[in-house]
Amino acid sequence: MLPPVVPQPESERALKGPGFTIGAETPIIVKSSDPDSREVGRYLGRLLRPATGYDLKVEAGRRDHRPAITLDRGGPKSLGEEGYTLTSRAEGVRLTARGAEGLFRGIQTLRQLLPAAVESPTVQRARWTVAPVHITDKPRYGYRSTMLDVARRFYPVADVKRYIDQAAAYKMNTLHLHLTDDQGWRIAIDALPNLTKAGASTQSGFTGGSWFYTKAQYQEIVAYAKSRFITVVPEIDGPGHTSAAQASVPDINCDDKTIPPYSGFDVKISVVCLRDPQHIANVSKFLTTVMTEVAALTPGPYIHVGGDEVPARPAEEYKAYVQAATSAVQAQGKKVIGWHDLSAGTIPAGSLMQYWGDEDARETIGTAEEHKDILLARKGVAQNASFIMSPADRSYLDMKYDSSTPYGLRWAGYVPVKNAYDWDPTTVTAKPDGTSPVVPANQIAGVEAALWADRAYTGSNELPTSTSQFVEPSVYTDFMAFPRLPAVAEIGWSPKSTHDWTRFSSRLAAQGPRWKAAGIGFYAAPDVPWANGS
Repeated sequence: MLPPVVPQPESERALKGPGFTIGAETPIIVKSSDPDSREVGRYLGRLLRPATGYDLKVEAGRRDHRPAITLDRGGPKSLGEEGYTLTSRAEGVRLTARGAEGLFRGIQTLRQLLPAAVESPTVQRARWTVAPVHITDKPRYGYRSTMLDVARRFYPVADVKRYIDQAAAYKMNTLHLHLTDDQGWRIAIDALPNLTKAGASTQSGFTGGSWFYTKAQYQEIVAYAKSRFITVVPEIDGPGHTSAAQASVPDINCDDKTIPPYSGFDVKISVVCLRDPQHIANVSKFLTTVMTEVAALTPGPYIHVGGDEVPARPAEEYKAYVQAATSAVQAQGKKVIGWHDLSAGTIPAGSLMQYWGDEDARETIGTAEEHKDILLARKGVAQNASFIMSPADRSYLDMKYDSSTPYGLRWAGYVPVKNAYDWDPTTVTAKPDGTSPVVPANQIAGVEAALWADRAYTGSNELPTSTSQFVEPSVYTDFMAFPRLPAVAEIGWSPKSTHDWTRFSSRLAAQGPRWKAAGIGFYAAPDVPWANGS
């Protein structure tokens, strides 16, 4: 019987024999002098230590050493940067890749071949046998992201790191941080200190605080993500979702006065002033200042400039913002990401548009009255953009599972686990029958599971009456992301030919004991056949 691995590997077959049992003297052999590969070996040792109690030695070696866990970066080019092969037999485990990143992805599979108790933070009594199997695996898409909305609900650094580890376990490789919105500005900008003095004083439902990341804290998050082979994409939203900025910087408002900080729950309530050349220049200067400092802190290639849910304004004003934002990003040598709405302006070739349309938009494809989301997608395609697919009715993790869900929203409909899994990126902009896709397959970069925090409190069908309704960010995240984050992760990683809800739900159910062992407060969704006690 094959072990239940999520995401489903590209190819796997069970091997005969008892598998390999890890003991206190089992070495981790790294067949490379590459420091990143050796660090992956040490990561594996740290990963296994809490539950097993073993302090496994990490050794460099060119010769095979048995019994051992061997990490070998001598894999073929066909594996790409993230692919790997994994073989487990009685005499040892061998993980082969082209580099450290592939070895790291393979380790996430290796941990699922061990008993669920391996995820426990305390020593457990168990026989640590790796299931006998041979796996060859590599990702379908190179961009596999998840998003945290730290603007509306501030996440302490420790909670962001915890989510990075959770995402890495399911082979996600990008973390999109929604750093700015009406309810808060979350990153320090030295040249504009009022952004965190005034702009960071609110959250949705909270006032009078100071909720932001210092530059050192942001760099700590970026470095931690990098150690898990995850790229951080910062988002500086605009021209709407800007109340926090407008509460901090007077000359981006038409009357050159700051507005009060905002702690409410509405959208489409703000827009920076773009009605005349002077204010366009002011906004451009603001964006240049911010993007310069954010880019210097962000080694990854992307900056997200937002662009969605803007109050009605003349088209030329929106286009002026797109020009200012994209120019500021490009000046720092970064690539532009934006919500697909950004395609209404002129975007640089090679930009990434994040498509968040839903089933309602698909139903209009090819009609005389196509939905605005489809029209904007067409504009993005025409401008040679690639697309990140994050359809709101499939991969927005803040949507309620069903009517009993205590948190979140339902404007895109309920999103049970089956809906989060039962879709394909190539048909997100196709007709309901899957034909006539607006975005060609070769312009799809990947997927994103977006966890907004608009309503991160109990009783979210109504506005809150007390801050006591708000749960800790990690509680909200666990419940809303699990089990749906692994579902979207599999859509991004596994071959389309392997996608099957019945088989996936069975493999997903086997993750339940792992999440319990790790202390993840997941939602035991009724559409998943959990084992008793999960």
